[in-house]
Amino acid sequence: MLTSGRKRLAAIALLAGVVGAVAWFTATQPAPVRADTVTMYKSPACGCCSKWADRLRQRGYEVQTVEVRDLERVKIANGVPLGLASCHTALIGGYVIEGHVPVADIDRLLREQPAFAGLAVPGMPIGSPGMEGPNPEPYDVLSFDATGPLSVFASHGPGVVPKVQRGAP
Repeated sequence: MLTSGRKRLAAIALLAGVVGAVAWFTATQPAPVRADTVTMYKSPACGCCSKWADRLRQRGYEVQTVEVRDLERVKIANGVPLGLASCHTALIGGYVIEGHVPVADIDRLLREQPAFAGLAVPGMPIGSPGMEGPNPEPYDVLSFDATGPLSVFASHGPGVVPKVQRGAP
């Protein structure tokens, strides 16, 4: 039979073993992908994609960059319609982000959680995030699903009158 001192030592040893096992298990598991983690697939040669990722980081998103040689394969695997392609494809919160989508539109997408696959800014319009330069041009952010473009989610650029968002004061 154990004395009270030995019982206490046994309990402490058991507790230390459990704590150690939990710490080891936690340390060996991959970090969960948070809703604010963006995985961006891009060509190794593209610089504007890195500038777009910098805009996301400035707003508190964690961006994991994956450089791939066959970006078209990534687009097909993630359901990006052919006519909406741009220079990078990103994944966040179960959505696909194609091209230079502004951070405010990604914030809105994650907040509203609409029932479509993602957002796209086709091409590489001057003035979009990561494509800043002289003579910015107006551009649309399009929502899409497996059948193709659905609607204009937002419009940006010179001459565009911002729409009042639902719930805005």
